[in-house]
Amino acid sequence: MRRLRYLSRFCLSTLCGAGIALTLGLSLLPASAWGVEPSIDNLKARLSSTSVGDRPHLCVQIAKMQMEETDKFYAADNVQQAQTALTDVVAYAELARDYAIQSHKYQKQTEIAVRVMARRLSDLAHSMPHDYQPPLRDALKRLQRVRDDLLASMFPQGAK
Repeated sequence: MRRLRYLSRFCLSTLCGAGIALTLGLSLLPASAWGVEPSIDNLKARLSSTSVGDRPHLCVQIAKMQMEETDKFYAADNVQQAQTALTDVVAYAELARDYAIQSHKYQKQTEIAVRVMARRLSDLAHSMPHDYQPPLRDALKRLQRVRDDLLASMFPQGAK
């Protein structure tokens, strides 16, 4: 009987200790481990402290998130905020291009992401009234230029 009590107390204390340790361990995990996406402002803040080789990936993430915001703002007929977000899409896509070419990293992934954003932007422009289209067309031209620059850096002319 004594032995049974000792074993039950030992097991209970061990299980409680393991449960507390597990709870503390899980609470210390970063938000990314929980599947929570960082905010655009957090990503922008991290950009300056990130190495040049990792900046293209971060800029692409920011541009993608801003593209989603642009889409939402246009759907809600909030043109001013949509154009502000659209400006960020293009600016961060251009930054991603510059950092990718400079570091020779993430060039292919950046080009693919910009191609997807350009396609979404083209679809968005076709669904908008004619009055809303000029800034969308301008942004689309700039994204196409980003793609062209990335492709030219990956496949230089005359190099064999």
